[in-house]
Amino acid sequence: MIENAYTLSAEDIASRLHTSLKKGLDIRTVKKHFAHFGPNEIPQDQPKSRFQILIDQLLNPIIYILAIATLLAFLFSDWLEGAAILTVIFISVAIGFFMEYQAVRSLEALRKLGQSMTYVLRFGKIQKIMASELVPGDIMILQAGDVVTADARIFSQENLTLKESALTGESAPISKNTEILSPDTPVTNQFNMLFKGTIVTTGSGKAIVTSTGANTELGKIQQMGIEAQKEITPLEKKLNQFSKWLIWLTLFFALLIIIAGYLRGRDLILMIETGVALAVAAIPEGLPIVATIALAQGMLRLSKRQVIIKKLEAIETLGATNIICTDKTGTLTEDKMKVHSVYFEDKELHDIRNRNKLEFNSLRGNKAFLEILNTSILCNNAGSLDDNIIGDSIEVALLDFAKKAACEIHLIRKNNPKELEVPFDAERKLMATVHRTEQHFTIYVKGAFEELTKACNTILINGKKVNFTNKVDWSKKVDGLASRGLRTLAFAFKKVEKIPEKENLTKDLVFLGIIGFLDPAREDVKATIDIYKKAGIKVIMATGDHLKTAKKIASDVGLTGQHKLSRTALQGKELLKMNKEDEELSSNLLHASVFARVTPKQKLDLITFHQRKGNIVGMIGDGINDVPALKKADIGIAMGIRGAEAAREVADVILKNDKFTAIELAIRQGRIVFQNIRQFVVYLLSCNLAEIISVGTAALLNLPSPLLPLQILFLNLVTDVFPALALGLGKGHGDIMTQRPRNPKEPIMTKRDWYDTMFYGFSISASVLGIVVYAYFVMNLSWNIINNMAFYTLVLAQLFNVFNMPHHRQSIFVNEVTKNIYVWVAIFLSLFITWGAYMTPPIAEALSLLELNKEQFFLTFLFSIGSFVLAQLIKKVRRISKS
Repeated sequence: MIENAYTLSAEDIASRLHTSLKKGLDIRTVKKHFAHFGPNEIPQDQPKSRFQILIDQLLNPIIYILAIATLLAFLFSDWLEGAAILTVIFISVAIGFFMEYQAVRSLEALRKLGQSMTYVLRFGKIQKIMASELVPGDIMILQAGDVVTADARIFSQENLTLKESALTGESAPISKNTEILSPDTPVTNQFNMLFKGTIVTTGSGKAIVTSTGANTELGKIQQMGIEAQKEITPLEKKLNQFSKWLIWLTLFFALLIIIAGYLRGRDLILMIETGVALAVAAIPEGLPIVATIALAQGMLRLSKRQVIIKKLEAIETLGATNIICTDKTGTLTEDKMKVHSVYFEDKELHDIRNRNKLEFNSLRGNKAFLEILNTSILCNNAGSLDDNIIGDSIEVALLDFAKKAACEIHLIRKNNPKELEVPFDAERKLMATVHRTEQHFTIYVKGAFEELTKACNTILINGKKVNFTNKVDWSKKVDGLASRGLRTLAFAFKKVEKIPEKENLTKDLVFLGIIGFLDPAREDVKATIDIYKKAGIKVIMATGDHLKTAKKIASDVGLTGQHKLSRTALQGKELLKMNKEDEELSSNLLHASVFARVTPKQKLDLITFHQRKGNIVGMIGDGINDVPALKKADIGIAMGIRGAEAAREVADVILKNDKFTAIELAIRQGRIVFQNIRQFVVYLLSCNLAEIISVGTAALLNLPSPLLPLQILFLNLVTDVFPALALGLGKGHGDIMTQRPRNPKEPIMTKRDWYDTMFYGFSISASVLGIVVYAYFVMNLSWNIINNMAFYTLVLAQLFNVFNMPHHRQSIFVNEVTKNIYVWVAIFLSLFITWGAYMTPPIAEALSLLELNKEQFFLTFLFSIGSFVLAQLIKKVRRISKS
């Protein structure tokens, strides 16, 4: 680490850190520095230790209640019951510990998946490494869109500007240089330094790393907030509020049952124990943990499909997303840009890739064609890395075109050194470079036709400048290429004696011609868009391309029918008018699916507009210009391969394979997770309701008690926990993407869910009370035998209740529950544990379990399956009545 690096020369810093500005660090020094300085990571809140997770399980109100019950049992010398409750406490803590530990491990695994990458110069070669592997002395190579991953001293730069809002709060880009500064220069004015967390907006540069991890300026600031309390997800907040409400409701019913039983002559201690057991069983204390597990499992499933979810709450929001805004290039298209057509003077060259060098040689004498080639090579930042051309896909295509035309790219760049560059700007839609030749300077410009031609008064024809009077004809040529789905770029140049001021750089240009690029639509996108339409999700294309190009691609991918494009495709400038009170414009914007010639600011306005209309908006972006929109969207989705580091940094979701189709998987998983949590809650509450109704009704009618305190606790551990957890891990039903997105303001339990919970709870209660009444009045059995039959009926009825969870439109026999392997494992485990309790004398004695004959077991099975049949009949009647 180098203190006050801004006061030192780069050579001095390189000497101190034993590195070379030309070759970078050697492998021995890298290892030595890594061992000394450690990984380039800012310390974060450490995940919970196993001991802390264990302590959290003990600091639980449910455990407090059970501890009091244990104490009371021992005070009244009921040693067996006291020991049994202690066992319940141990098992409850063990289950809670295991579930939370799994959730913590899953989240830690996910945190490691989305780490940043950076380019460095090591051993004389450019390498791409994980940002955490950076060490002081590394030579960082940066270009527009990169996120700076360590503090560094700049020693080479070209038009380098950075957005340092992460450090200073200022949003305006800061120009950088390589000059040595005085010791009293504040951080905000250290223009020769790069700081971790800032973003390269334009240009390129090289810098020597001076500080990493906690020693960076950002690291020092973040250390101040390391103790800040971590926010829980919105879903967890809903579940916690829901749990608190249920606790009070459950305590009220438990107290009511205690009073009712006592007034009917039951033993007070027994009724208190029963009330406490019911309260413990009915309170769904595991809801937030199961929700976390369901979310984490969903994230892990997606990571295996090349979709990285960076934030836990993102998967929940994905399930409610109803609008997706996306760029065109590389998302809806292949991003395999190739030059297809070249127009200059009165000539039109098509199908460039199938032309040979002889055809190009015949054109080398044409001045306009030659200058288009020079512009393609010189007004271009694409370069070579390991024998591959890397850079923007358009610029790579231009170099491929120049190579095909037999141009010696390296020689042309060497003979025409760059003196100045005005980078492409999404607002200006132009890029310009100034190059020195032997006697003068040449300005080369490329950009959008409509913007470039505003600066052109002349056109090059037969090697001479003539007045550019036929702009309308050229505009028609551009429209013709665009209507065939080609992306167009216009070219111009100007020779000058000296370099003009930047504001005059693109004035009085000479128009050269246009190039059409072919970038076909992805074949798999159309089917995905059809899925979105069925799922009630609207896809909006927002592109910087020509309107007709956007329309053609939109039609190819099925975004909207060709006959509807006239009213669903708009220019980005229409968004400038949206603050006006114009209902017709507002309606047009709402219904539009295609926006062309859109600037980053207009993308931001488009997202804001739809959010104000109550929509949940996902934004797919890949460039530095997409960062504001990615941050503003409810869900920011960045491309993992061609996405700028800045875009990946602010996004909630990263598509590692850059496939548009992967987003459908993420939305599907988001919906499945919420559906699973809802099924889990309905199942748990209906089972708990059945226990309360059964015990309460028996107490009021002075019938044999269907459940004893320890039996209730046993049910809570066995038939409640395992099936409920299995439901939380389901893969969802097949038609989940044919349903409309859920309202994010919708509660965990809708009115329909409450109805289902009550019907299922009453169905189970009917079977339990039914066997109690039958065994008591018809069979005249003892109270202990009746209790056992009711207990086994409830065990089986609750397990059958799992199969009530699928949507009413699905088959009883083939659905997401019957296909969930975890459900079958949970049922088998529950039955095995129950059988084990029956066969183990000490446990059987603690649970008051007696030996039953075949007839009694048969009746138990009959009444338990009766609850399932009754619930299915109720579902069918409700479905018929609604239809």
